[in-house]
This record gives sequence, structure tokens and C-alpha cells, in this order.
Amino acid sequence: MSIAQTVSPSPPPVRLPLWDRRFTLYFTARTVSLFGDAMMPVATALAVGALYGISGVGVVLGTWTGTFVVLVLFGGVLADRFGARRMMVGADLARVLTQGVLAAAFLTGRPPFWLLVAMAALAGAAVAMFLPGANGMVPLVAAEPQRANATLKVADALAHLLGPALAGLLVVSAGAGAVYAIDAGSFLLSALCLALIRFAPAAPAPGGAPPARSLRRELRQGWREFRSRTWMWAVILIWVAYGVLLFGPLVPLSSALIGARLGPDAYGLAVSFLGGGTVLGGLLALRLRPARPLAAGAAGMALYAVVPLCVALDTGLPALLAGHALGGAGLAFWSVMWATSVQTHTPPEVLNRVSAYELGGSVSGIALGQILAGPAAALAPPERLLLLSAGTCLAGVAALLAVPAIRGLRRAGPAPAQAPADPS
Repeated sequence: MSIAQTVSPSPPPVRLPLWDRRFTLYFTARTVSLFGDAMMPVATALAVGALYGISGVGVVLGTWTGTFVVLVLFGGVLADRFGARRMMVGADLARVLTQGVLAAAFLTGRPPFWLLVAMAALAGAAVAMFLPGANGMVPLVAAEPQRANATLKVADALAHLLGPALAGLLVVSAGAGAVYAIDAGSFLLSALCLALIRFAPAAPAPGGAPPARSLRRELRQGWREFRSRTWMWAVILIWVAYGVLLFGPLVPLSSALIGARLGPDAYGLAVSFLGGGTVLGGLLALRLRPARPLAAGAAGMALYAVVPLCVALDTGLPALLAGHALGGAGLAFWSVMWATSVQTHTPPEVLNRVSAYELGGSVSGIALGQILAGPAAALAPPERLLLLSAGTCLAGVAALLAVPAIRGLRRAGPAPAQAPADPS
């Protein structure tokens, strides 16, 4: 072998196509349901808040989130056992029911508080069955997970750009029932698209079907995989604090302050600008492939501190909108780096269960923060609480960069090409 052959550089990696039939159907399913979901926080904050105040909004949102946290681990196990796609279709159909009931309740009068809480609990349970599989489906429908995640994040961002503004207008002009009806329709279309996705048949296990495993054993296996990755559980610990002090109280407090100062349309517009910033962050994640994705994502996450800060300081509408756009870009960039790291550093056979642990941990603090938002606002001015949220965001970024396992995690190489299989 010649010296030239020895030192010749390897050819550049081939850029695999993204928009095949599987990814197109999955992208459509996620986009339409994300659009419906993007309207829900605004509709809930404005419609429930008008009837039952900040505490009512906090309880409804907290019930949804709390039910999700309690059941998401089981959603991960069931997605690994029965197939992610099958669980996602069932969850979408369940949410057609919950959102349809709420649409009818708002269109026909004043819904009782117990109905709002009950439907929030059922919807949270459905999302607990849906989201672990949604994360695990990405490597099945796309050969390059970072490109797929960034593309999905742009779709999510566009949904959050248009959905909240439309929700604010619909709540004022047609009532909250119209928003819930659109949400129910989005889940119906999502279920149809997911049902049309086809995978290659799963290869039979050597020696016949694998022995049945208990639910407890599968949960323990997922926990061992989650616990063995220091970078993963360390991020989730930080996200628990974020949930209690940043993400949880942000919607109830911000919607009340912005609505009182500038009107309900202004709050929907602010959330839309947050979505607009998320578009920019997703597009940036499509172009950049940092060697240390979580370190780069943490740097972007620092921008999110501007969101609670501009609300707390009553900066006026132009600065409020600019701050939300900047914060959305930072959060989107972090989200793509995090999702891709989880998907590419976790064995496929346990990915749904590991995703369930990271989802349950990261969201658990949000439920507590949402429920405590009302009582906390009675003890301290909302502006002061949002200043605490901004400080928490920056402290969390410092903690992310201080942990060597997070700061030093390197981008995984591309997975070998193979025909995706799914037991569903």
C-alpha cells in the first residue's frame, strides 16, 4: 500500500434524503397536532382565567402536567412493548374525545371547574402515552436525527408563531369552544397520518419470541439505562428546578400581567413571537453541528432568561415581543441539541423507556410550579416572582456548563443505514 493511499482523506459523509414517505407522514402528523397544541395554553390561560382566575389556570395546567408525570414511565414501557406508532394513534384518538368534550362545554355555556380538571387529567394521561414514542419514532422515520429534529422544531415554532395569535383572536371573537374544536380536529388528522406510516416487518428473535417480561423489570431496565448516563440525569435535575421556578409559573403569571397591561390579544401576540424566535433557533440548528451539542445548547438557553425578565420589567410591547423572539430562539436550539443527544446516545431497544424517564423528570417540576403559581402570587408581586424566574434560568445555564459530563458530551456519529422496523 502506498503512502498516498494511507493518508488520503476519507470521502465526505453522504447527505441522506429526509423527505421520504415515512418522514412526510410523521411530519404532517406532528405539525397539525402541534398547531392545535400551540393554541391551548393561550385558550386555557384566557378562558379558564376569566372564569376561575390565576389559581384556576394553575390547577388545570398542573393537573394536566401532574397526570403526565405520573403515567409517562408506563407510556415508555408500553411504547417499547407494543410499538410507538400504535400508542401514539391511540393517544391522539383519546385527545379527540377530551378536546371535543371541552369544545362542546364552552360552546354551550360555562363549563364547571370539575369538568375542566377531569378533561385535563385525561388529556395528560393521553400525552403520557404519546410523547415517549414521539421521541423514539424520530430515528425510525429519519436517517439523520438532528436534521429531523431541527425540521420538526421549525414546524413546532411555526405552530407557536401562528397558533397563539389565532387562539387569542378566536377566544375574543368566537369563544374558547372554537379553539378546542380545532384542537380536536388536529388530533384526528394526526392519528390518520400516523396510521398510514408503514415499517418493514420486525425480524424474529433468534429461538422464537422473547420471553415475556414484567412491567417492573422493564421499568428497572429503563431506569438503569437512564441512571448510567450522568449527563442525562444531571440535566433532568436542573430541569426540575427550571420547572418549579421558571417554566411552571411563567404562563399563569405572564398571561395575567400582560393581559392586564396590554389586553389578551397582546399575550397571544407575545407567545407568537416566542414561536417566531423558535423558527430561527430551529433553522440555526439545521445548519450548525457543534462537536459538543449540550454545551452549545446551554449557551443558547441563556437567552431564554429575557422572556420572564421583559415581562417583570414591563418593558412595553416592542421590547416584550423582541424578548420573546430571542428567548424562543435560545430554547429551540437547546431543544434540538438535547433531543438529538438522547436519541443518538441511547440504544434503540430502550429509547422509549429512557425518553419516558427524561420526560417525566423534566416535566415534574412544571406541574408543581403551575399549581403553586396562584398561592405564590398572593404572597409576592408577580413581577418579583418573574425576576426570580430569570435568575433561575441563568443559574441553570451555569450549572449545565459546570458539569463535565454535560459540557464534554460529544456529538454521536451517524447510525448505519438500515430499514427501520417497528412492532406496531
